[in-house]
Amino acid sequence: MSSVYIVRCSDGTLYVGHTKNLETREKEHNDGRGAAYTFKRRPVHVVYSEVFHSEDEALRRERQLKHWTLAKKEALIAGDLERLKQLSRRRS
Repeated sequence: MSSVYIVRCSDGTLYVGHTKNLETREKEHNDGRGAAYTFKRRPVHVVYSEVFHSEDEALRRERQLKHWTLAKKEALIAGDLERLKQLSRRRS
């Protein structure tokens, strides 16, 4: 099992990643052993996660989320599916 997660950094920015152990990964980020992006933005807190059966599935979802706008990520975190649908519509 692998998870995709979003952490909110101390400066309010969001970071998307994947892991096999979410609790350990959050601790690694906060200990300064996570991603370079989060190193100077500690502490971080997991605000969203999804579990997948394979690492490949998790990586695909991570890549997708990394390309989303901040607004779409915030709607996902909030569980606001209506807003997420609105933001996902292509503009004509």
